[in-house]
Amino acid sequence: MKRWAAGVLVFAGFLPVWCAAQSPWDQIRQKAAGAAKAANANRALSNDKIVAGLKEALTVSTRNAVASTGRTDGFLKNEAIKIVLPDKLRRVGSGMRLIGMGSQVDSLEVGMNRAAEQAAPAAKQIFINAVTQMSFADARQILSGNDTAATEYFQRQSSDQLSEAFAPIVHQAMQNVGVVRQYNQLMRNPMAARVANTPGFDLDNYIVGKTLDGLFYVMAEEEKKIRKDPMAQTTSLLREVFGKKP
Repeated sequence: MKRWAAGVLVFAGFLPVWCAAQSPWDQIRQKAAGAAKAANANRALSNDKIVAGLKEALTVSTRNAVASTGRTDGFLKNEAIKIVLPDKLRRVGSGMRLIGMGSQVDSLEVGMNRAAEQAAPAAKQIFINAVTQMSFADARQILSGNDTAATEYFQRQSSDQLSEAFAPIVHQAMQNVGVVRQYNQLMRNPMAARVANTPGFDLDNYIVGKTLDGLFYVMAEEEKKIRKDPMAQTTSLLREVFGKKP
C-alpha cells in the first residue's frame, strides 16, 4: 500500500512537468493551424482577385467597344467591322454600280451600318450581365489563355442569348434609319430579288450577326491591349491581375 501511494506521489510530481512539456507542441500545432488558415485565406483572396480582374477586363473592354461602335461611323468607317452587302447580293451590287445605280447600294450599306451603330449601346448591359456568370475555373483558364481568350469564352457562352435579345433592337434600328425602305428599293431590281429570295436569306439576321461580330471584334482588340499594354490597365486591379500572370 505504501509503495502504491509513493508511486502516485511520484507520478503526481511529474505531471506538471509533462503537461508543461506538451505546451510547446500545442503552440506549434496552433501556429501551424493558424498558418494554414491564413494561407487558405490568402489563396481565396487571390482566387477572388483573378475572377474580379477578368470580370473587370471584360467590363472595360465592353464599355470601350460600345463607345467605339455605338457612335456615328463607328461601324461605317471601321473597315475591320464595316457591314457590307451580303455575299448573295454582292455581285448584284457590283452590277448596279456599273450601270449607274451605285447610290442605291451605298444607301443600303450606310443604313445597315447606322442600324448597327444605333443598336450597339443597347448591348452593354446584356454583356455585363453575362460577365457575372464567370466562375473561378473559367477565369484561371482564361488568364493563362491566348490574347483573346476572355472574349472567345464570352462569345461561346453568350452568342445565342445575345442574338435573341439583340434581334428586336436591331430590327427597330433598321426601321429608324430606313434600311427596310432602302432594301425594298434595291429589291426592285429583278436580279437582286431573285438572289435575295433564295431560301435561308434574312436581312435582319444578317445585320444582327454582323453587329455582334463587330462588337466582339472590337472587344477582342481591347482585351489584347489590357493584357499587353500597361497604359490600358487603367485600374489597380487590372494592373495586379494582368501585370504579372500567375
